[in-house]
Amino acid sequence: MNIIRSSILAVTAAVAVFGPVIVLAQEAGPPTVVATGLEGPRGLKFGPEGDLYVAEAGLGGTKSTAGLCTQVPGAPGGPGPYTGGLTARISKISSTGKRTTVASGFPSTISSGGTIGVADVAFLNGKLYAVVAGGGCSHGNPDNPSGIAEVDRSTGKWTMIADIGAWLKTHPSAYESPDDFEPDGTLYSVISLDGRLITVEPNHGQVISVTPDGTINQVIDISASEGHIVPTAIAERQGHYYVGNLNLFPIDPQWARVLTISRDDHFPTENLAPGFEQDYHRHHIVDSKAGFTTVVAVAFGPEDGLLYVLELSDAAGYPTPGDGKVVRVLRNGQIEEVITGLAVPTGMTFGPGGKLYISNLGAAPGASGQILRFTITPGF
Repeated sequence: MNIIRSSILAVTAAVAVFGPVIVLAQEAGPPTVVATGLEGPRGLKFGPEGDLYVAEAGLGGTKSTAGLCTQVPGAPGGPGPYTGGLTARISKISSTGKRTTVASGFPSTISSGGTIGVADVAFLNGKLYAVVAGGGCSHGNPDNPSGIAEVDRSTGKWTMIADIGAWLKTHPSAYESPDDFEPDGTLYSVISLDGRLITVEPNHGQVISVTPDGTINQVIDISASEGHIVPTAIAERQGHYYVGNLNLFPIDPQWARVLTISRDDHFPTENLAPGFEQDYHRHHIVDSKAGFTTVVAVAFGPEDGLLYVLELSDAAGYPTPGDGKVVRVLRNGQIEEVITGLAVPTGMTFGPGGKLYISNLGAAPGASGQILRFTITPGF
């Protein structure tokens, strides 16, 4: 595989036999293992009642995409064909570490490159929403699309409110890599803001907004100016979006970036249709900071206000267990290591007391995923 699948998949075989995780922390205390036995944990958020909700990619399935429809390229350009199934889920982790299934039966798909399923979760107006990335015919799940699902936390039932896989087919990006193209997309992260869900689609290079009624709009097409850089992670601060990218594989350390995306209120609007969607299409990249490697999550520290960046693996080549880390950007612009020694981590969030929670072994096969908790020393 010459370039990364846009869903954090090119993990070495060493993950399957990787032993106990030893995490070395420079600016954090030793880790506490909050939960184990997770099936590809990805994005995670705390709910209104204080429990931790975790998106899980699942275990894929047996329905092959071969001969089914237009699909992801096979080797060497990509990992296809996929085999799909309905094995992805959302778990809830209590304060005592007990795991319960909130909702299941989401589309999941697996290939030689790894697994895609539920990629992230978010809360909006007290309701739980899931980013579903493993759906669509090209992933072996023709009856279950990729997009945003609303989840009933009390019953576990979920409803797809926005078929982003179909939307991508009618709203192509300015640049779509011919060697690394996922027809149904591979959504990765989401935040809630101003009554909308803002999600990142890495393969097509778009940031997309979804309203609770399922209206889909493009916030910005990153590929139009940056090409195929595989944007993955998003955070918001004082009206600005901060989007980190994975970059291409093999890994070239320190060439991934965090882009600052802002709205230009001077953008001409006379030719835009009336409605709230005018606010989108005004966004532009106003800053770019390099020096990162394989970015899979970004978040602002609640105590120091600094930008924290989770890196899948910071060594050259392909993802290696033990080379994942968390870094942060100090006020003088320097990038400081906070946690090292992580094994293919895929998501992070700050929780009560400013503690940092990380999905570790998130890109590992089977049920080897875990959630780690760290106490962070504030930066400056």
